[in-house]
Amino acid sequence: MDVCPAAGALGGAGAGDLDPAFADATAKLSNASLFSSDRIEVSVEVCLKPTSSARHEDVKDAIERMLHNQGLSLVDGPVNFQQTEEAFLIDNVQSVLCDTGRGTGDCVLLFWQVYFKVSVYQLNEEGAADDEGDGAEELPSFQEWSLPAKEFHGLWESLIYATGLKQRLLQYSKTAVLFADKGVDHNLISWNRVILLHGPPGTGKTSLCKALAQKLAIRFKDRYHSSQLVEVNAHSLFSKWFSESGKLVTKLFQKIQDLVEDADSLVFVLIDEVESLAAARQAALSGSEPSDSIRVVNALLTQLDKLRSWPNVVVLTTSNITGAIDLAFVDRADIKAYIGPPTLEARYEILRSCMKELERTGLISSSANGSISETFVSYDTLLQSMNCSMPDILSNSLLQTAEAAEGLSGRVLRKLPFLAYAGMALETKVDTHHFLVALKEAAQRERSERDTNDK
Repeated sequence: MDVCPAAGALGGAGAGDLDPAFADATAKLSNASLFSSDRIEVSVEVCLKPTSSARHEDVKDAIERMLHNQGLSLVDGPVNFQQTEEAFLIDNVQSVLCDTGRGTGDCVLLFWQVYFKVSVYQLNEEGAADDEGDGAEELPSFQEWSLPAKEFHGLWESLIYATGLKQRLLQYSKTAVLFADKGVDHNLISWNRVILLHGPPGTGKTSLCKALAQKLAIRFKDRYHSSQLVEVNAHSLFSKWFSESGKLVTKLFQKIQDLVEDADSLVFVLIDEVESLAAARQAALSGSEPSDSIRVVNALLTQLDKLRSWPNVVVLTTSNITGAIDLAFVDRADIKAYIGPPTLEARYEILRSCMKELERTGLISSSANGSISETFVSYDTLLQSMNCSMPDILSNSLLQTAEAAEGLSGRVLRKLPFLAYAGMALETKVDTHHFLVALKEAAQRERSERDTNDK
């Protein structure tokens, strides 16, 4: 585990272990750093219990006291607040999550290097509300979620991608809000608050959009009193009546505009498989697509341009076939991120998280050396141990399974533990070693079937 830059030699020492002269110098450095603009923002997300009625300010103060009393260092991930002596936190708080923005927790930050941005929230348990449409035979044109929603809790943390992708999306969104708050002239500097995630099916593009909306709703809780996610049903916008589809798109966005007129509400618009609405108009002109698709694209582009004047809306879109999207829409996307099949590191970390969950639920047994969390080390730590000729046996076995799963999507990877367990035909707790063998066989079988279908 590495100490982040400027941490010096303090990474493993407690305050009582320091030489007095060195401790005095450290205190001076700490005091100077407290007023430095170079300190790193650490987001601390505090989820309250559904029954809690505690004031958010009181919770923030208690959390900050707890974090400062915990010691010199902090890392990414869940914070154990159960050991605190404050009964107030135990009675009101469901979970605490720390995010330094530096990765998976291999980098330790010292408390004088950071300042805490604490966000306190409660999950909405009402579920999605459907647009009723104009008749019983019509499909709803969208679903509306009040964020943060119970259904999306923990989704962001469960998604594993190439390093930096999720932080890039968060930083973009923070910058978009900052530019809007500062009144940056759209005519001089252009940004549309449109994100396009593209790539093959099963890579988690839609889940990432929902998780991003949830995360931003939490992070901007002090800025906006409420947040909504509007998930557009693109297929419902194509009318059986000629020339009506463009009008339906306009009607949908008028409803969205009603939501964004509340300046204290943050609105996310999710358009999945956006190519169905933003199909390239050149195809229609050549006769390979119906002419009504031109009206749909024109209506969509017009409505997106209208939304630019509202600073409290973010448009999230996904596509499996970006080549079919009209270039005018692609140009309006500020970020165009490719979401490809998981890398070896991502496959390993996905499977490692699955092993932790199976242990939590009691479906597989812990190793003799400790819990699954302690047994299966992170990918970076595993590589270091292999370089030192001291590979961890179980972790190395999991790595071999990740290698056998090359080319499988994240969706299939998350399904492998279920398939492996079903294949063992056991109802009792499974030994970790035997389960890893079954997991590798399941990966090889899925890959073989995929290769057969591709021929």
